[in-house]
Amino acid sequence: MLKAKVGYSINPDDFISGMETAKKSTKDFSNIKINLLYTSSNMDVKKVVKGIRDVTDTPIIGCTSNGGVIVPDGYVTSEQGFSGMMSFNDPDLEVGVSCHEAGKDPRAIGRKVAIEAVQNAKTTRAPSYFYMVASPKEEEKYLMGIQDVIGRVPMFGGSAADENVDGNWKIICNDKVISDGVAVAFFYTDCEIITKFDGMYNESDNMGLITEVKDNRELVTIDHVSALKKYANWTNSNPLELKDKNLLFASVRKPLGIKDPLGNITIIRHPMYGNDLGTKKISDDTITLGNDIIEKTAIVQMEATEDELVNGPLLMLKKLKSELYSDPAAYVLIHDGARRIILKDRIEEVTKQIVKETKGVPFIMPFTFGEYGYDDHSANICGGLMLSFTVFGKD
Repeated sequence: MLKAKVGYSINPDDFISGMETAKKSTKDFSNIKINLLYTSSNMDVKKVVKGIRDVTDTPIIGCTSNGGVIVPDGYVTSEQGFSGMMSFNDPDLEVGVSCHEAGKDPRAIGRKVAIEAVQNAKTTRAPSYFYMVASPKEEEKYLMGIQDVIGRVPMFGGSAADENVDGNWKIICNDKVISDGVAVAFFYTDCEIITKFDGMYNESDNMGLITEVKDNRELVTIDHVSALKKYANWTNSNPLELKDKNLLFASVRKPLGIKDPLGNITIIRHPMYGNDLGTKKISDDTITLGNDIIEKTAIVQMEATEDELVNGPLLMLKKLKSELYSDPAAYVLIHDGARRIILKDRIEEVTKQIVKETKGVPFIMPFTFGEYGYDDHSANICGGLMLSFTVFGKD
């Protein structure tokens, strides 16, 4: 039977923070197979890991989280930093963990970490499920490499985040802390695991054809019109106010989306930067997105009110619970960090709703800069501004 426990700390001493977190999450556990760790980029993450290692030598995987984590006791945050960890205890669960720093061929790196994770689990089989964490850059390529090895095994996860969107994020894998790369945890279990993956946005009537893309993530034109100009027209915005990082937060309530081939899910593409090409003509300006796109596919302007952003996680959690046959043992609720930033103090409303709905079942909610998952027979997908909610059944 799978069991889970959550620990956390806001101790300003990084080593003690890790130690306190691990003591809480591992107390009375004798068959710990994996620990999911989320901490602050304001901290010395290596010292946090050393503090955890003072308590347990069991596998660790995770990343830095934007602004805090939500656990059953509430929203855990501090200007000095925070740590939160979920430990899984199950004599029948086997887990293989592996990581690799970024390199010239991310797909080959994905294959490498997949092979190592299988070997570390001391098996030759594909896992039942897997978790992935990566830096916000080449997630799709890592995923392709992993699936080259194990096939389309269902996944969940998210990209590392930091406090100020300045690239200070970290990936954690056992005793390693890296800034750019990928880590995976392969789960071998007969327990029920289900993921729901959605942005919980509404589709507007604004849509167009992607007619030019540069380097996978730079949206140059929609319907042969400057992407930034088209987006500004769709959202009734001043394009001059969407330049550079201004677009990052201006687009949270009005992002872009693409449909999967079956139309079962609209994957959010977060407009990150409005690129001024120096021609002084808005007709030349482009948008850098948080994930890959391809030409000759449709893109839709999505939208959500602030209330819908607040209530979306609760609605997702209810959908997730409705699909579970066994009793829940743990929830890993990955929430986008930019959404959290926009909500400001209203994240406390999200906290109260989730704590009430989980009904005492252990959970952890980190805030990432990219989310991964699948929904309703879709393929595994990487997106942004999304919710990747996973439940582990006891049996």
